[in-house]
Amino acid sequence: MSLIEDLKWRHAVKAYDPEQKVSQEDIDKIVEAARLAPTSSGLQPFKVLVVENQTLKEELAKGALNPECMRECSHVLIFAAWDRYTAERIDQVYDYTTDERDLPRGRFGSYTDKLKSIYLNEAAERNFAHTARQTYIALGLALAQAAELRVDSTPAEGFDNRIVDEVLGLEKLGLKSVSLMYIGVADSSRDWISTMKKVRVSKEDFVVEYK
Repeated sequence: MSLIEDLKWRHAVKAYDPEQKVSQEDIDKIVEAARLAPTSSGLQPFKVLVVENQTLKEELAKGALNPECMRECSHVLIFAAWDRYTAERIDQVYDYTTDERDLPRGRFGSYTDKLKSIYLNEAAERNFAHTARQTYIALGLALAQAAELRVDSTPAEGFDNRIVDEVLGLEKLGLKSVSLMYIGVADSSRDWISTMKKVRVSKEDFVVEYK
């Protein structure tokens, strides 16, 4: 199958079969696709939290726009971004990078100094807006990997971030939730959109070309 065919296959599932579980192997591949996503300056300023525990899902569902999906899916991925950039976080990433590449620490010091001069002088809200945008690249790749595996999924922003952050203790981790991805096996009897034609705007309306 090609990526285009995989993307034509997928849709945002509206109902999951609570008796069906996605294999750990497939979950690992989906999370790995998110981990390998490109990020600004390679900082990876977010984490992916994987929730399978039913009690936690019930708590999270209290703030979900579609609580049934939260309760009944196999796993929930939470994409949570750094609440802000710090010198320590930037240095930690680049120290790890240089160690992995067998380079001396500080090899990219002029670049990290530039990053610090930009980000550390910004308000936390502006920092978070930037880190949050990075998560969507990872979410997109996770959705594509799920489609390639023929694993049903649903991206979601319809939830109460405060509830998710509180239930998972994200403040203590220096994180804020941005988006969710439900993963499971669709319940064909209740997934009302599954039989409908996939609709996107035409290429002519979608693409603006400058030749």
